[in-house]
Amino acid sequence: MVLPDVKDRIMRDLDRLSPEQQRRAAELVGGLVSSLPQGASVEDLLKVAGTLDAESAREMMQAIEEGCERVDPDEW
Repeated sequence: MVLPDVKDRIMRDLDRLSPEQQRRAAELVGGLVSSLPQGASVEDLLKVAGTLDAESAREMMQAIEEGCERVDPDEW
């Protein structure tokens, strides 16, 4: 989601730049975007859906319950 005021400011500033400066600005923005973490696509998730066997699922649930659902009041 692009904030309208930010987009307007960027567009105004781009209009004032030379073509070469506009290319450099595009490269800068592209570099910022490419450094963002990428998540799995829906298609990637669908490829592995249903591949976890019942025993592995049980082991994962047990590990979560044992390691993640406890609060250690002395930890803080």
